[in-house]
Formats: sequence, C-alpha cells, structure tokens
Amino acid sequence: MGLAGQGPRLCDILTRPAFMNGLTVLTALGGSTNAIIHLIAIARRRGIAITLDDVHEIAQRVPLLVDCKPSGSGYLPDMHDAGAVPALLKTLEPLLDLSTLTVGGQSLGATLDNVAPPQEWQTTLRTLDNPLGPTGSLAMLRGTLAPDGAVIKAAAATPELMRHSGPAMVFDSPEDAAARIDDPSLNITAQHVMVLRNAGPVAAGMPEAGVLPIPRYLAERGVRDMVRVSDARMSGTAYGTVVLHCCPEAAVGGPLAIVRDGDTIELDVTERRIDLRVDRAECERRFERLRSPPPPGRGYWGLHVRHVLQANLGADLDFLDPTPTPTPRAPDKTLS
Repeated sequence: MGLAGQGPRLCDILTRPAFMNGLTVLTALGGSTNAIIHLIAIARRRGIAITLDDVHEIAQRVPLLVDCKPSGSGYLPDMHDAGAVPALLKTLEPLLDLSTLTVGGQSLGATLDNVAPPQEWQTTLRTLDNPLGPTGSLAMLRGTLAPDGAVIKAAAATPELMRHSGPAMVFDSPEDAAARIDDPSLNITAQHVMVLRNAGPVAAGMPEAGVLPIPRYLAERGVRDMVRVSDARMSGTAYGTVVLHCCPEAAVGGPLAIVRDGDTIELDVTERRIDLRVDRAECERRFERLRSPPPPGRGYWGLHVRHVLQANLGADLDFLDPTPTPTPRAPDKTLS
C-alpha cells in the first residue's frame, strides 16, 4: 500500500536494463522457458521491445550457477538455505546493471552493498569462476521449421541429442498425442523427432504440453529422452531435449503445419538451427493446400484468436501493447 501511494512507480522500475537483469538471473538459474514469454510480454506493455536475440545474447555470456532441478540436482529449498535470490544477485553483480531501481527506492547496487556473497559451506549457488555449467543454458533457435524463433532449455537437454537428425512423427493436438503416443503400431524409434502442433497461442492458448512423454514401449527399453518439437510451452520443472514456442505456430500457417510423418527434421543447437529437410517445391505445394479453420465469431475465444500475438512477441493481446504491432504473419512459402 505504501508503494501504491508513494512510489516508486512501475514505470520507474520496469526499464530495459531491469529486464536485462531479469534475463541474466533467469539464465544463471537455468530457469523456466515460460519466463521468456512473460518478460517479453511485460516489457511490451511498458513499450519496451525485447527480442529472442536479446535473450540469446545474455544466455551466451551468463553461465549456469544454480544447482537445482531440472538443470542440476538440488531443489529450491536448497537455494533458499544458500542465500536465495539476494545471494545469487551478489554473485552476478559484475554482470548486472546496478543502476536499476528496486521497489525499496534504492539502486540495485546500493541494495547489494548490504548482501553477503554465498557462504563457502554450500554448493547450490556456484561462482562465476566455478559455475555449475557453461554459458548457454537457454538457447534461441531459428530455421525453416521456426523462422521467427523457437526456444530450448539446453541445460536440461541430453548433450548427445543437441545435434540430431531424424524422421518426424506428427501429432495434431495434445489430445491426439494422448490418444496415440503409446500405440506400438506407430513404430516410433528413439531416432524419431516427435512433433506436436496446434498447441500454440492461437490454436490452444499455448498449454504446457510440449514435453511429449516417451512412448511406453520405448521407456520400457530404457529410452529416457528424445527430440521433441512443438508450438506449445512446458513446465519449468520439465527436462529433456524439447524445442518449444516454434513461431509462427501451425494454426497461423507456420511450417509446423506442413510437416508429415517421415519428414527429416534436423536440430543443431550449437548452430541455433531447427530445420525441416523437405524439398522446397514440395513445401510450396503443401503450403498451397493449407486451409485454416474460420476463427470463432463471438466471445472471449474469438477475441483471443483475433488478437493474440505469437510466442516470440509475448503471446499477449495486441491491443494491450502501447505501440503498433503487426498481426501474426504467414511464413514465407519458400523453405530453403
């Protein structure tokens, strides 16, 4: 109540440097991919443009410091005991903009002057000189399957699958996946790339459905991870080699909409690529045959479908952005 009456105001706190600080903490945590969407959306409502390239640039210079699941072995209570967010901020001090304002009215630098670094007895919060993992705990991908971007939590993925090429197995919705994924007649192998589409902002409100389960008959043989690609989200506690937020989504004509069973999909996280390896002319034919269902005419869902932005823009409603925003575009019909 005091803040509401006396300040500082949100517009004083929500600055571009503050959002960059937030992304720095997110990367050091190996945190949720959901936070990328939320931070982009909050920044847009403030009139600040944050892009996936901004996220990637920060992820490439900030190492993984927090030993908590799914990227590490501990739990958030362990982080709390080790000093929690203040101690993590103290560790990250050289990488932060210390001039940003906190809700206490002080600069971040002044606030951290009164914070002790993590104690030597604990192992949950690592140092910049001795991180838990390298930089790049989050990676932003592009390619013919996601021309406007996609996200992978690299710190929670299987290293051997970070560069992978395999045939697609396509599921047209979360319900389709739930009904068929354990069907042995599909003959899914560990080499397959499982694709979930029609689970993005327009099609389904973007549920946390991106972590398709390993087919039961493969799990029984010891398979613990596979490459999975979708226009959905996933929980921050999930792990695996999962490419999320593919933009544009299938429901607005994105390349996920033209993938067929057996098509080759190639993932290369080092090169920031996620590609559909199908002949260009065949892709053009498939795009020409795409037919989108008519949007709902009335009610909140109709409003949502007509105005929701794609994940790379925050999956927020366009009329809540103080600056003009282009409507979700159809992808280029020429995949190279």
